[in-house]
Amino acid sequence: MRPDAVGVATLIPGFGQLDGLVDAPLTKLFEVGGGEVRMTDRIRFPARPMVGVVGLATGGETLSNGLAGTHGGNLDDRLHGKGARILLPVRQPGGMFAVGDMHASMGDGEICFTGVEIAGEVDIRFDVLQNRQATWPVTELDDRWLPHATADGYEEALQLCSEEAARLLVDQWGFTIEEAFIFLSVACDAGICQACRPQDFSTIARVAIPKVSAAPRPFA
Repeated sequence: MRPDAVGVATLIPGFGQLDGLVDAPLTKLFEVGGGEVRMTDRIRFPARPMVGVVGLATGGETLSNGLAGTHGGNLDDRLHGKGARILLPVRQPGGMFAVGDMHASMGDGEICFTGVEIAGEVDIRFDVLQNRQATWPVTELDDRWLPHATADGYEEALQLCSEEAARLLVDQWGFTIEEAFIFLSVACDAGICQACRPQDFSTIARVAIPKVSAAPRPFA
């Protein structure tokens, strides 16, 4: 990933948890370089280049990358940076892959509806995992793997994501459903990729599953 030198973040009236407390609209420029993002001379933080939109065609008559779904799309997962392996369900001949929406950095939840939006270049390598398919996109990192799910609200998104995580543990690694339920609670972490309330954008949930010997990757 090679982001440009200048990024931007924006406050939009009606978007995000602090709407009504801030002076919006407002656009802020960020200098990016040397492994950090500079908001001001005093406020600096590490650069974490990632892409927000990663997905395949839906398998239906329409295709929208603006919203996330079982095809991927605008997942806005800050972990989708260099070295991430993203497993996407293939439901359309040829896949029809799309990627974009680069950020120099973004926090979990994306509560103001923006990360540090930036132009840049991304190198991607493709492969096909034969005869294996989840319901939702699954990300694999060096130390963990993460099923995703999307719904209108927090509770439904977390429910769907927990069910997907349990399904993979049971179907791929031989856990009982009771073992999966307990394991997800005591060893795994639930998180939110995007939740720009009060706007009616989908909530995107993920569950981080550590790579243990009993389940070292998403698929056996």
